[in-house]
Amino acid sequence: MALDPQSRIRFNLEGAAVLLVDETPMGMSILVSVVTGLGAKLLYRCSTVEQAQEAVAQHHIDLAIIDGLAPSGAGYDLVKWIRQNAREPNCFAPILLTTGHTPANDIVRARDCGGNIIIRKPIAPIVLLERIIWASKEGRPYLFSETYVGPDRRFQDKPPPSGTGRRRGDAAAAAEAAPEAVAVDDAMAADIDRKAGLAS
Repeated sequence: MALDPQSRIRFNLEGAAVLLVDETPMGMSILVSVVTGLGAKLLYRCSTVEQAQEAVAQHHIDLAIIDGLAPSGAGYDLVKWIRQNAREPNCFAPILLTTGHTPANDIVRARDCGGNIIIRKPIAPIVLLERIIWASKEGRPYLFSETYVGPDRRFQDKPPPSGTGRRRGDAAAAAEAAPEAVAVDDAMAADIDRKAGLAS
C-alpha cells in the first residue's frame, strides 16, 4: 500500500467535508493537525456519537475518521449507524477507524461494522494520507444485507508480482532454483508480511 510520490503532490482535501470523531482533546488535536495539513478546511469535530450523528444528518460528508472510542467501542456502532441510517451520499463516504490497539477482534469488528480500514495510533501523516487515498480509490462494491451494509469485505486476491515472492519460503525456493539469487533479508520479509495486513 505504498504511496506513489507523485500522489502526494496531486492529492488535496481542500474541497472535502471531513467528519472527525475522537473523545479525547489530544486525539482530536492530532487529527485536526494532520487533516488540515493535507488541505482540509471544512471539518466537523465531534467528541460524542450523538454529535457525530447530528453532523451526519445535517451536512454532506466526504470522509470520516472515527476513533473506536474504547472501551465501549461506540465508534464501531457509529460506523454501523452511518452505513445503515445515513442518507445518500453520506452512507457511502469512506470511513477510516482509528484505535490505540489493533488486536484481531478489533480488526474484525472494524470490517464487520462497515469501515473501510482501521489505523493504529499514533497516526503518522503519511500513513493517514496513504489510507485516505487507498480508501477513495479502492473501488470495492457496497453490499446491502440484513446483517451488513458497507464495502465488500473481501479484498481482491492478486498473486504476488512476478519474480521473487514476498514470503521467506519464496526466497528459499528462489535460492534453490537459482543459487546466484540474493536471499531476501528476514527483517524485510517480516516487515512486508506485517504491512500486508489490514491494520496499519
